[in-house]
Amino acid sequence: MAFKHSELGDRILGGWTGRIAGNMLGKPVERGDLWTPELIDRYLRLTDALPLTDYLPPPPPDALAQGFELRPEWPQCVRGRIQGSCRDDDIDYSILGLHLLETRGFAFTTEQVGELWLLRLPYLQTFTAERTAYRNLANGLKPPLTATYDNPHQEWIGALIRADVYGWTSPGDPRRAASLARRDAVLSHTGNGVYGAMWAAALIAAAFTAPDVRTALETALERIPASSRLARTVRHTIALYESGVEWSDALAELAEGTAGLGWIHTVPNAAVLTAGLLYGGGDFTATIALTVRGGLDTDSNGATAGSVAGVMCGAAAIPPQWSEPLRDRVRSAVFGFDRVRISELAERTLRLATLTA
Repeated sequence: MAFKHSELGDRILGGWTGRIAGNMLGKPVERGDLWTPELIDRYLRLTDALPLTDYLPPPPPDALAQGFELRPEWPQCVRGRIQGSCRDDDIDYSILGLHLLETRGFAFTTEQVGELWLLRLPYLQTFTAERTAYRNLANGLKPPLTATYDNPHQEWIGALIRADVYGWTSPGDPRRAASLARRDAVLSHTGNGVYGAMWAAALIAAAFTAPDVRTALETALERIPASSRLARTVRHTIALYESGVEWSDALAELAEGTAGLGWIHTVPNAAVLTAGLLYGGGDFTATIALTVRGGLDTDSNGATAGSVAGVMCGAAAIPPQWSEPLRDRVRSAVFGFDRVRISELAERTLRLATLTA
């Protein structure tokens, strides 16, 4: 499908803006072992924020006594206090992926991904599988050993959160997006951890041309093994939605089916994300709100949901309560990119996308 330059630019800016807004929405409650969907909704009822149509409200003075322990960064990412996006690894990796494609091109190698981490990303701003892979790189190991040596987090969500830029630069080409994401993901992940990155990249690429989110989800599933636990869980989520099960009941059934995997594992988070996209019904606000209310890795899931929804609707259609507080600025730990403009990141991504669009 051929895009007008202006339309493609608006869709890519929608992806960046949606990713950052969704990330900021979920960040205060990013701790899935504490912030269950029930606790999140209790907080929203207490602060008179249901239905959720804006960033989370600030906590009341007695919030901690009531069991509402927000992340330390909450003063920078609740409504009325946001002045540009605060730093987060979910956004750092999107920026790093953009820089990778700009400097190494689409024929980049997994080894080059690792080199860029060491050059541009502080070690203490990496987590779980990425920190293990970073340490392995610093100790002289090469991929794929960087992903497997002393790494208990191989199927966690880290590779999935790195995948968006491969979808944004492959509009309408899920196969290409998944291939690029795989090359990045195997630095730190295996199995469902890699499939999650491939699925997310394909989903975002499909969102440029799919008539609806259900079609985009089905298209993305074609890029990962049908027998994988990730694919089976996404299909189960779609089946629950298609059969008319209420969102909260679907979440409960999915949580039971993925019990024991942990709140940062790719599979249960993909279920929450898929449910948010489907039950959001194509509405940007409803999509990121339901996704974050689903719990688990709230900022990562909110970011990916916002990216998909933002690509589908375009930046111009994202409601201003989400975009305006960001002030077109991003904080980042990636060397050389702190306080970069969101619009600049989108323009640079557009240049890469038009190389092959």
